[in-house]
Amino acid sequence: MNRVQYSLGILGIGVTLSMGAYQALAQETIGEVSTTFRMMSPNDKVVIERYDDPKVENVSCYLSRAETGGWSGAMGFAEDPSRFSIACRAVGPTRVTGKIPTDRKGEVVFSEDASILFKELRISRFMDVEKNVLVYLVWSTKLIDGSPYNSISVVPLD
Repeated sequence: MNRVQYSLGILGIGVTLSMGAYQALAQETIGEVSTTFRMMSPNDKVVIERYDDPKVENVSCYLSRAETGGWSGAMGFAEDPSRFSIACRAVGPTRVTGKIPTDRKGEVVFSEDASILFKELRISRFMDVEKNVLVYLVWSTKLIDGSPYNSISVVPLD
């Protein structure tokens, strides 16, 4: 094996290991439960994560989502299912600290990869001015078509 082949081999191992370290990261992981036992590789699981709204003090969204195990999941190659639930709550007195759009398109508050290349999990915020509440929607995108699975939660403003 010549030096170029050796260098390319080391580079390939480095890329593979760095992709294995790829994981969707929340602001805070609260817990997880295993849902499918796998003898020789990581289990499938449901992960519970917390996201704090960057423009609204004391509003936290708790998200449960499926995470694929197995060797492909451990290496970051698996595509996590687009099934999730969200519950957003005022955890203290709320105070809006940034401009919140009031149009029908809302604003993406959080976005993280759900597969190595083409899928993202997103949390969007909408403002219902008439009722003075924030509506949070969790949904996913995909290169060709997104998922119809979604969930919403509503937080009243003080």
